Amino acid sequence: MKFNIQNTFTNELPSDPIQENTRRQVTGACFSYVTPKKTSNPKVLHVSDEMAKELGLSAEEITSEEFKNVFTGNKVYPNTEPYAMCYGGHQFGHWAGQLGDGRAINLFETVHKNKNWALQLKGAGETPYSRTADGLAVLRSSIREYLCSEAMHHLGVPTTRALSLALSGDQVLRDVMYNGNAAYEKGAIVCRTAESFLRFGNYQILAARGDVKTLKTLVDYTITHRFSHLGKPSKETYISFFKEVADRSLEMVIHWQRVGFVHGVMNTDNMSILGLTIDYGPYGWLEGYDHGWTPNTTDNTHKRYRYGSQPEIVLWNLYQLANALYLLIEEAKPLEAVLEYYQEKFPEKYMQMMRDKLGLFSSNESDGKLVSDLEEVLQKTETDMTIFFRLLAEISKEDTVENAIKKIEKAFYTPSEIVDEVKLFWETWFQNYLDRLQSETVSNEEKVTKMNAVNPKYVLRNYMAQLAIDDADKGNYSLLNELYLLLKNPYDEQAENEKWFAKRPEWARNKVGCSMLSCSS
Repeated sequence: MKFNIQNTFTNELPSDPIQENTRRQVTGACFSYVTPKKTSNPKVLHVSDEMAKELGLSAEEITSEEFKNVFTGNKVYPNTEPYAMCYGGHQFGHWAGQLGDGRAINLFETVHKNKNWALQLKGAGETPYSRTADGLAVLRSSIREYLCSEAMHHLGVPTTRALSLALSGDQVLRDVMYNGNAAYEKGAIVCRTAESFLRFGNYQILAARGDVKTLKTLVDYTITHRFSHLGKPSKETYISFFKEVADRSLEMVIHWQRVGFVHGVMNTDNMSILGLTIDYGPYGWLEGYDHGWTPNTTDNTHKRYRYGSQPEIVLWNLYQLANALYLLIEEAKPLEAVLEYYQEKFPEKYMQMMRDKLGLFSSNESDGKLVSDLEEVLQKTETDMTIFFRLLAEISKEDTVENAIKKIEKAFYTPSEIVDEVKLFWETWFQNYLDRLQSETVSNEEKVTKMNAVNPKYVLRNYMAQLAIDDADKGNYSLLNELYLLLKNPYDEQAENEKWFAKRPEWARNKVGCSMLSCSS
């Protein structure tokens, strides 16, 4: 197993001079060296064949003892020094100070086919940033991260990836719902990968401490290695850098809204500088279309990170990054201009995304009302988002209103509720939609192709992940693999997998892990 190691992060950025793995405030440094915890009986459960190929690993290598030992933390790859990153962040709108990689340990950076990959273990033990936690992860949360990061990639959503999922062989104590009912669970480790794991919080912590020197070093490093197309670091480049981070973050959240993904914990330490979806904790997929829904029980009261607010939370988080970069730019106007640009671009990008979902090739002044009316009527009765938009492709301009409603009826959780005022709303909307389709000149086949390319048939619903978790807990990993394969082609019909194109079953409505998730999920 041979990697082309190029550890630019540890070679070019200041390290924590203290070597002991004790909880502490780390200043003047971007990371601390730390060794993963050896586990008692590691076992690799699944490897992403696609990610292995991206890294240049052969089928023989991913089944080797060396692979198992390196990617469960039991062996340090030659000539590398694992480390944990230092960062801070705003959590639920409040500055939390130093946070850092509390249960993530970065192994090394490797380059394959001119592409940089950072490899990181989640759940491999304590770091100086673990605070009161043990730095470990359990099978439950690890399956959710492993499956979802790969599923998001195949949906076309910018995301970190996952290479492997393994059992540690150790038991880990967890209080799932933070209600005093702690229990032991199977320990697990995910190897996740990305071009870089830098977050908004990496820059924020340095700015909060007034450490302008280290902040400049980190920003210059980021531009040199991850945004080199912007030119050499300078005040102008810093502004261009911030604009591109805003662009990438906007693209990411538009994709979230498109597929009905709710992150659950959009703290600034969970915002990737590369605009990747990062940190899969209490995430969820909209079952019934609901702007107010969040899967995170911690956020139940204020619903700060609900589905409908995700775009404005990205903007809020960009404000916090702007505050950090201000120390280098020393001018507010260019930063404010980028934030205003985000606010102007979002409605345009969102409207174009919704046109794509509705199968509209042209633009029309009435489209804004058509979309807002749809968002309203979708919430009048519980309507499955994924199923609704997928079935919408079957409607042609020749359909009557009655036929159109019949074609999407499977998306309603309680079809008997489509009466009186609710029925009238739907009839009115479909009449307007059918009228709007008359102005389109493309063929029905072209419309179906376009819609099916942006409206997935299959997403990783929480109940599906929970079924895989329940089976894996009993030592059966076949459903884990079935879902992994299903979600590789989320836009394909996959007639043999039609059972997964279904509304959430009633038993999952209020089940822990299906509707209620905590930050330890």
